Amino acid sequence: MNDEILFEVRGKAGFVTLNRPKALNALTHDKVKALAAQLQTWADDPDVRHVVIRGAGGKAFCAGGDIRSIYDAGLAGETAGLKTFFRDEYTLNAYIKAYPKPYIALVDGIVMGGGVGVSVHGSHRIGTENTLFSMPETGIGFFPDVGGTYFLPRMPKKTGIYCALSAGRLKQADALAFGVLTHAISQESLTDLQSALETTDDVDATLERFQVSPETGPVEPHGELIEHAFSASSVEEVLDRLDAADEAFAGKTADAIRAKSPTSVLIAFEQMRRGAALSFNDCMKLEYRIVSQILTGEDFFEGIRAVVVDKDQSPKWNPNQLAQVDRTGLASYFEEPFDGDLPL
Repeated sequence: MNDEILFEVRGKAGFVTLNRPKALNALTHDKVKALAAQLQTWADDPDVRHVVIRGAGGKAFCAGGDIRSIYDAGLAGETAGLKTFFRDEYTLNAYIKAYPKPYIALVDGIVMGGGVGVSVHGSHRIGTENTLFSMPETGIGFFPDVGGTYFLPRMPKKTGIYCALSAGRLKQADALAFGVLTHAISQESLTDLQSALETTDDVDATLERFQVSPETGPVEPHGELIEHAFSASSVEEVLDRLDAADEAFAGKTADAIRAKSPTSVLIAFEQMRRGAALSFNDCMKLEYRIVSQILTGEDFFEGIRAVVVDKDQSPKWNPNQLAQVDRTGLASYFEEPFDGDLPL
């Protein structure tokens, strides 16, 4: 495991390298625990002024959690261990959000799921032109976790709710416009920026020197449509508004939502509604409630099977229509689990 996450102090910066490039730097439980422990050590070290986290390999910052291992554990009936993983991951997300020093995520490539959780809550999120952000969880029968309950409903023009339900992808310009990134830079300047971060006492001024202004992204021009559709009071109404719009983007978005797990889409919609009014820690507690229930169901493991294991891209959702989902039963996802709430 030691080779899969690397820690190094260079000058005034503590560097974290997610070093599992063949798996797009996917997060494992051991990596979550190691990162949490190292961040705590550096928080107390006066020589480390700020933390820089990056991904190895050039393709991904981090494409999410190691869901294949989650699938294998589920098949083996080891869901108790899975809850421990999510408890530790969510605790790490909350720690990053409250970290007492500048926390600088250098995103060069894919950032999805668990990778979002160890980047977007930091004080500074820097993305190159290779940035590709997504929260694809509803497509595997899961829900947009790792703090998505907090940051997604706070994105402008309901774009976060769009991302939550449709798994919409954002490149550099859109990610910057919608607040996922705080700065945009050129990939060719990454090495120089990292060198500058080794010596600087002023992170903001240093980042300003490297910042670029990308052209408008492909999603931002649809902001008014997104805001109108995703301001609806139900998923069905969201789809009605998208269907009524005379835009190809609206049709693609509606089709994407209809392809996701109906249960997951409804959970995510309610999650966004509640998260808009909750503190960060209360959002993480809510996510622990949801995951505790999702791990007892079928769709999550079926989604992983279809996308990652068999790769047939044809999940058999149960139920497979929004109208068939037991709305009363959805309340159980938001109730305190038998082993108690996440202790934050």
